[in-house]
Amino acid sequence: MSKALDGVRILDFTHVQSGPTCTQLLAWFGADVIKLEKAGEGDATRGQLRDIPDVDSLYFTMLNHNKRSITVNTKDPKGKAIVDKLIKSCDVLVENFAPGALDRMGFTWEHIQALNPRMIVASVKGFGPGPYEDCKVYENVAQCAGGAASTTGFDDGPPLVTGAQIGDSGTGLHLALGIVAALYQRNATGRGQKVLAAMQDGVLNLCRVKLRDQQRLDRTGVMKEYPQFPDIGFGEAVPRAGNASGGGQPGWILKCKGWQTDPNAYIYFITQAPVWSAICKVIGEEGWITDPHYATPTARLPHLKSIFARIEEWTMTKTKFEAMDILNKFDIPCGPILSMKEIAEDQSLRATGTVVEVDHPTRGKYLTVGNPIKMSDSETEVKRSPLLGEHNEEVLAELGYSAAEVASLREAKII
Repeated sequence: MSKALDGVRILDFTHVQSGPTCTQLLAWFGADVIKLEKAGEGDATRGQLRDIPDVDSLYFTMLNHNKRSITVNTKDPKGKAIVDKLIKSCDVLVENFAPGALDRMGFTWEHIQALNPRMIVASVKGFGPGPYEDCKVYENVAQCAGGAASTTGFDDGPPLVTGAQIGDSGTGLHLALGIVAALYQRNATGRGQKVLAAMQDGVLNLCRVKLRDQQRLDRTGVMKEYPQFPDIGFGEAVPRAGNASGGGQPGWILKCKGWQTDPNAYIYFITQAPVWSAICKVIGEEGWITDPHYATPTARLPHLKSIFARIEEWTMTKTKFEAMDILNKFDIPCGPILSMKEIAEDQSLRATGTVVEVDHPTRGKYLTVGNPIKMSDSETEVKRSPLLGEHNEEVLAELGYSAAEVASLREAKII
C-alpha cells in the first residue's frame, strides 16, 4: 500500500521534542525523513533520562521512529557541502534551533533558495515576531506565555502547567500541517516558502475557548458556568476553573470506590441537559426532574456544587468502570481517569495502533505512542528509531559519494 507522503523527502534538522514530533508524523505518513545529527554526539535526548546505560533513551526513541540518521560536522567545509547536497535533493528542511542559529551555521534562507528554489523551510520558534522573538522557550514557558497556565488549576492555588505537552508536541503538530499545506501550494506555484509555528501561538490556539471567555467576561462581568459562580466574584481576567468544562456542558471529576488508596479512582461526569432525567433516576433524586431549582440548565447553575456532591455520593459506591457501564446505558457523558499504567495495558489501544510495541536492537522491546491520525489508504507502520549515524553510508551513496570518499569523511570525523 502506498503512503500519503511517498516521494516527499525531509531534511530533519530538529532535536528534542517539538521538531521531532513534526518530522515523525511526516515519516509516519510515508515521507523519507533524514535526521541530520551532530557528529559524535547526536540529538541531546539520546542521552537524556536514560533508564538503560549507554542506550538511546525512551525520550529519543519515542520521537524519532521511521527516520534515517546521518551525522555531519556542519562546521567543516566538507560537512557543509554534504548539507548543501541534501538541500538540493530534499523538499523540506525542518528546524527548531534557537533564533538565528541556522543563519549562523551558514544556511540562510537566501542560501537555501539559491540551491533549491522549491525548498520549504519550516521552523518551530518560541515566540513569533515581537518583543520576545529572540528568547529561548521550553515546554512550560510556552504553556505560561500561551495562556494555558493562568487558566489551569484551582482558584485558590497557583497557575499550573498540564502534563500534556501542548507547547512542544502541540506546536510540532501545527507545523506538520503547515508543511503539508506548503507542499500542496507548491504544486501550483512551483516555489518553496518559509513556514513558522511559534510555541506561544500554538498553545494559544489550543486555549482559544479561554480567549472566548475573556471577551465574555469583559462584556458581562460574570461566567455562570465557572465554579466561582455564585459565591465568589470575578476579577478582570479569566480565572482558573478547576475541573469545570468551561463550556455549556457542566462537568466535574468525582471520587469513585477505592479513591482512598487509588489516586486515579475518579470519573469525569457531565450533567448534560438532555439526559438530566436519567441522571436523577440513576442517583435516586427523581424529585429534581420537576423541582424548579433543578429542572432547567439555567436553574441548576447556582447549585452545581451541591449537585455534583450528591452525584459523588453515588459514584463513591462504584468503581470507575462500574460507573461507566451504568452511565453509558443511559447515554450520560462520562469518562474514567485512566493512569498511564492502565493506558499501557489497554488492549483496545494496542489493537488500533495507538499504543505500539517496538523492538530496538540495543534497548529491546518498548511501548510507544503510534500515529494518532488514522487513514484508510495510508496505513502507518511504526518502525524503530535509528541508531546514531546508522544511515551515513546509505544516504551519502544516494548523494553520489563513493565508498572511498565516505571512508575519508569518517576518518576526518566529518561524519
